[in-house]
Amino acid sequence: MNALPSFQTGKPRIEQGHVRPFDGVEIPFGIIEGSEPGPCLLVTAGVHGSEFCSIETAIRLMKRRPQDIKGTLVVLPILNVQGFHRRSIYIMPEDGKNLNRMFPGKADGSTSERLAHWLVTQVYPQVDAYLDLHGGDLSESLAPFTLYPNGCEKSKALATAFGIPVNIAAGGEGYTINAAYKVGVPSILPEVSGNGLWGEDTVGEMTAGVERVMHYLGMISGSVKSVLEKAPKFVTMWVPSAPCDGLWYAAKEISDSVAVGEVLGEVRDVFGKVLATIRSEKDGFILYRLTSLSVNKGEALLGVGTPLAH
Repeated sequence: MNALPSFQTGKPRIEQGHVRPFDGVEIPFGIIEGSEPGPCLLVTAGVHGSEFCSIETAIRLMKRRPQDIKGTLVVLPILNVQGFHRRSIYIMPEDGKNLNRMFPGKADGSTSERLAHWLVTQVYPQVDAYLDLHGGDLSESLAPFTLYPNGCEKSKALATAFGIPVNIAAGGEGYTINAAYKVGVPSILPEVSGNGLWGEDTVGEMTAGVERVMHYLGMISGSVKSVLEKAPKFVTMWVPSAPCDGLWYAAKEISDSVAVGEVLGEVRDVFGKVLATIRSEKDGFILYRLTSLSVNKGEALLGVGTPLAH
């Protein structure tokens, strides 16, 4: 089919299949509509095709039963299908671009730009809230965190409900959640796992977060897995990029604290010559880092979290 089925029909149902937004792209979907009215929640995964924890979580969400929810759950479990099958890092193989930098997209652009445009114009306007699940790509490790559009209190509330201890106020153009926010949809991007790994523990952690959001939205009742009784951190994130090609040697591990001017790592050549020394521009702690030895100019090396100024 060339368009997704209606999200709200007033009848309990499960619909599954593939949608073809345009020639050359076919995306699996699942729609579960409950027997009672309620909000419409969109869940996507596989924006980055090798973030398997998020993809497995979304696949399991499609097994929900209509009698167990109010409203509608819309799941697009693998947006970057070719990237998933080819185990690509970040990019869509069709055009070599990072889908999560292409929003709001272009109707006449490349594959990733057209897919972003389809989501922004055809999908986002039909939903009340949005979770874009991520899982740490093949080349990065991380401590779980949730991004939300800076300045959006409704998105911040969703991040708090999801329950990961660290929440990042994110800005900038090109991202799924910022594009959704601009069309009026509260949205968050949780990251759980890393290096493409997935298991019952990490999928369970992400699933529990989704359930807490659904409970917060009034889509499910009963008890949900509680979070640790610890006040969440709200931070901003600074991300230095590689100034040149080379070999990356990190000096810090996940959750390590850093100070302004402290060495975060070095880029060297194959003979050991230091090509660049990366120093922190912020006080804070390490949220994620590149784990691959190889690095290319312009690639993100790590993320430094700094407490959000109130």
